[in-house]
This record gives sequence, structure tokens and C-alpha cells, in this order.
Amino acid sequence: MIFRSNPLDLLILIPLFIISITMHEAAHAYAAYAFGDDTAAKEGRLTLNPLAHLDPLGAIMVLLVGFGWAKPVPVDPRNLRNPNWQMPAVAAAGPLANLFLAILSIVLLILSTHTGQSFFAEPLFLSASLNLLLMLFNLVPLPPLDGAGILRGFLPRPWQFKLDELGAYGPVILIVLVFVPGVKEVFFGTLYGMAKFIFEFLMGIFAFLG
Repeated sequence: MIFRSNPLDLLILIPLFIISITMHEAAHAYAAYAFGDDTAAKEGRLTLNPLAHLDPLGAIMVLLVGFGWAKPVPVDPRNLRNPNWQMPAVAAAGPLANLFLAILSIVLLILSTHTGQSFFAEPLFLSASLNLLLMLFNLVPLPPLDGAGILRGFLPRPWQFKLDELGAYGPVILIVLVFVPGVKEVFFGTLYGMAKFIFEFLMGIFAFLG
């Protein structure tokens, strides 16, 4: 349901991916700045310019294997006014930006079908699907993903240390989940199923409200 075997989808997905990860990383930067940390701002990350957020290797990997990444936004918790809850909030800002883009795409998708503008249906469908997948992927509670940063704020101190220790193995576990045959099918199959459920749920809500 999420990505169909249409060669033209890739031409649509590349700019959508750039927009989506730019919004994701910029949301982290703006949230940190709002809470008192200007580390990202000093590095030029307080912007919606994709060039400030794209990682060259991550962008190439998108073209080669369909999976990539952006440059992580630097955050110094010492600059935050209340790091105990603001660090999780900064971590949540990225996935929330993707949720916002998904909801916006779904609303515009419904409006386009009502007005007969079917030309926009495919890009809007892909935008909603992509952003839901990015949101769910980043919410996985595994360092260095945002889900771990969110979870850390709700854990008692001893468990925070254990999660920090897991961070040393997080990238290796992530590689296994994303690239190892058999494992990646289960992992992404689960994400696709969750994205499909959320997509259809949101479509139903906004179709009813409309």
C-alpha cells in the first residue's frame, strides 16, 4: 500500500524525501532554540534550506538502496532551561513534523479528490505515506533514533544509563534491521502495516469531518 512498483514514484519520492527530512531536522533545531540552546543555530541549522541538513552519503544511499539519512542536529542539554523534559521534547519535534506533513498531505489529498484534481493525488499519497514511515521509523526506541531520546525522558536514572550503554550498539542493530534479509522484511513490514493503519485512520477522520 505504501510504495507501489511505479518507476515514476522514485522521481516523486526524491524531492518529497528532501522536503520531509529537512522539516524533520529543522523541527529539532527550532525546538532546541526555543528551549534555550543555540548550538544548532550557530551551525546554520535553524533554516528550511535542505542544503543545511542533507548528508551527502545519506543522500547517495537513498538513490542506491532506498534508505538514507540527514545530518543530525546538535543539541547541548546544558543550555536547555529544563533538560529533563525539554530533551525528549526536542527529540519528539522531528517525528511530529513528519506527522504534520502527513496530515497536511492527507487533507490536501481529500480536497484534490473532491475538486477533481487527480493529478495531485499520487504525490500527496506518497507524501503522506513517506512521512508516516519516517515518523514511525524515527520513533523506534533505539539509539540514535528519536524514539530513544523520547523514551529516555520517561525512564528512571538507572535505566537511562542502560539505554545510553545500548547506544554503542545502536548503529549496528539498526544496520541489521535495515539491511539483513529476513530481518528487514519483518521490520519494514511492521512499519508499513502501522503506517497503513494510521493512514486509513486519518483518511477516515478527515473524510468524515469534510
